[in-house]
Amino acid sequence: MKFLSKINRNLILKITSLNSLVVGFRLVISLFVQNLLAQYTGQSGISKVGQIRNLSNILMSISSLGVFNGIVKFVSEFKEKEKELVKLFSTVYVLSTIATIFLSTALFFFAESLSMWLFFSKKFILVFKLLSVAVPFIAMNRIFNGIISGISAYKINAKIEIIWYSLASIILVISLYYYNIKGVLISIALTPLIQFIILILIFGKSIKEYVNISKLSFKTPMLKVLLGFTFISFVATVCLNFVEINFRTMIADKISEDQAGIWTAMSSISKIYMQFLITIFSIYILPKYSSINYSHELRNEISLIFKSLLPLVISGMLLVYFLREYLVLIIYNETFLGMTILFKWQLMADFVRFSANILSFKFLAKKQISHFLTTQFFGLLTYYFLGKLLIIGFNIEGLVMALFFSNLLYFLIVFLFLRKDLFGINRPI
Repeated sequence: MKFLSKINRNLILKITSLNSLVVGFRLVISLFVQNLLAQYTGQSGISKVGQIRNLSNILMSISSLGVFNGIVKFVSEFKEKEKELVKLFSTVYVLSTIATIFLSTALFFFAESLSMWLFFSKKFILVFKLLSVAVPFIAMNRIFNGIISGISAYKINAKIEIIWYSLASIILVISLYYYNIKGVLISIALTPLIQFIILILIFGKSIKEYVNISKLSFKTPMLKVLLGFTFISFVATVCLNFVEINFRTMIADKISEDQAGIWTAMSSISKIYMQFLITIFSIYILPKYSSINYSHELRNEISLIFKSLLPLVISGMLLVYFLREYLVLIIYNETFLGMTILFKWQLMADFVRFSANILSFKFLAKKQISHFLTTQFFGLLTYYFLGKLLIIGFNIEGLVMALFFSNLLYFLIVFLFLRKDLFGINRPI
């Protein structure tokens, strides 16, 4: 009872506990789907799924021109100011319209080239043509999710996540059974449409409270401010996913597609357990940091977040490490056991990255775009060059080692940028 009472009093734990239920539900489904993929398509199939998911992440960022965090920040600030919201969503409307037209056209007409680049085959042209149709829905999902995060509607977010993820997984399994890997890739391409329908059914009425469509104009009054978030997303999301695609293609070309599948499988497990933590950044940390005006308040908040979450994170990661062989056998099969050597590096890399992001989200909240871009780009560039170097002597383990070392350097440079806020005299931020 005391534990439940503590959760109810602590908003961070309250959101995290609800998010954990959602992610736990997704985890069970994901484990089942990953196991089927491993059985039916093997390591090469896992690699292909990784390629299309990376591309989907790139489309998610570019289709809304990377303004998700900007929407979260300004909706949390302007939710009672209709005029400011009209300016915000007029700008978002223009940016996303231009981006979706460009992306849809490029995907449709360069479908063959993309199929050869990602899969070394022309068999998957239809996947990219379907993605070209899905792009507008990807953009709208991202924008509307920004509103949900901006108003901290974590219960609504949980409901939407559970329903759309369940339906998308059912369609993926059916597609896998009848059409193998091509069916899987097609179902992933169509997932944004499913997500959009569920989001509108559950959150559609609330959207009207924040997006007055009749007052939107084809103008960009907040262009300069939102472009900062575009640059951030380009480095943090687009470039990262391009690097992962590049690494996976390099592994498949120089080592084997099976090894590319094992590296992708490790990344997939990482993303599964990191889902327990990612939502807290947009739902709680970004809005909270936006409301803080002095450095001592920031220190207190960071201290609270670390004290609330780090014991849970460390415990969870230790559990994953000691159960790593069982996890691999449950999620995949014995042909993937070679990935167990990757766990120690991946878990350390994820822990360091999570800790660094708790600090670095202050840059986003306070529009310190240059700081955020510098630290993100430094970390990404370090990862790319260390990965190219270490893969020579350590194969795919070298890539995960590179991720840990680059994240450690990223943490240090973020800490360096924030040293005055964390240890200096109390001052406005």
